[in-house]
Amino acid sequence: MRDVILEARDLTRHFTLGGGLFEPKTKVRAVDGVSLTVNRGETFAIVGESGCGKSTLARLMMRLDRPTSGQVLFNGQEVQDLARRDMAPLRRDMQFVFQDPFSSLNPRMTVGKLVGEPLEVHAPELDADTRREKVAALLAQVGLLPDHANRYPHEFSGGQRQRIGIARALASGPRLLIGDEPVSALDVSVQAQVVNLLNDLKQDLDLTLVIIAHDLAVIRHMSDRIAVMYLGQVVESGPADQVFDAPRHPYTHALLSAIPEPEPGRVHNQLTLKGEMPSPSNPPAGCRFHTRCPFAQDNCRTHTPLLDAADTDHQVACHHWKTIPEAGKPAPPRRRSVGAEERFALYRAALQTTQASATHREETS
Repeated sequence: MRDVILEARDLTRHFTLGGGLFEPKTKVRAVDGVSLTVNRGETFAIVGESGCGKSTLARLMMRLDRPTSGQVLFNGQEVQDLARRDMAPLRRDMQFVFQDPFSSLNPRMTVGKLVGEPLEVHAPELDADTRREKVAALLAQVGLLPDHANRYPHEFSGGQRQRIGIARALASGPRLLIGDEPVSALDVSVQAQVVNLLNDLKQDLDLTLVIIAHDLAVIRHMSDRIAVMYLGQVVESGPADQVFDAPRHPYTHALLSAIPEPEPGRVHNQLTLKGEMPSPSNPPAGCRFHTRCPFAQDNCRTHTPLLDAADTDHQVACHHWKTIPEAGKPAPPRRRSVGAEERFALYRAALQTTQASATHREETS
């Protein structure tokens, strides 16, 4: 039996916009009936187009926002109804890494103060010298130097700032780390370093990761299971290898088809969509994907499909996935197959060199 650390049950979040003197109210269905489980020790990825609701879902799981309905359970405990005084243990065990490393750090605080602040909150018994030692250890753990604690965020690059954000998230000793597109604002060369850092921290600290990301190569490299979202709902979920190698839902197949083909002129079971994702304030009836799906039939326009078990642990919300020709067939070759592993290996070596240099400087200073 699997050890579930985080669970969402029929989670919804609707926003009401407008309502001014000359503007009618509009309901935006950002998250609309999402249920999923995250197992302890795994990396769970949530993917989809911009506006599909994945970042809102991450904020709901972290209780940075409250749902319209539904439940979020952490270690079996409902978190949405916790009183303010009971939130400290939750905040200690669940931490968040924000997308933008430039706006998520207070520019008026030194790095030492930023990373040490969670220690002041969650470990008030520590004296100042012990906190400084722990801050230095946390910085070294993410590939930064101890003397960086005396600098301010504006003195660092984007990748270094994200490392500072990760060190701050680790300060309380969390068991679950939620990253809302933690590498999307970084240069491509830096992205791989941060991805490898997160993977190493997961192994070293026995963390559970929930990652929101657009880059499917990043997701394939680091995730154990994947949930694909479209217009506020999960349309496919399952082990990463199954979702990538045998996508069942037409939308998942289209996402994978959008990855550039390394050999121009070759066509590999590609599926191209027409149009754009409808507005979450006016979702279509029935299957929300039917307005763009080339395989839509009459019942797709009237009946909402439920997640159906395609294989063990692999679920898909599609009325006709069993009869769609593309369902279950490999998607086009991915960038990962043309050198991404070698690229990640080089970046991992660069990170290890940086950490070794930091250790040497600390020992000789």
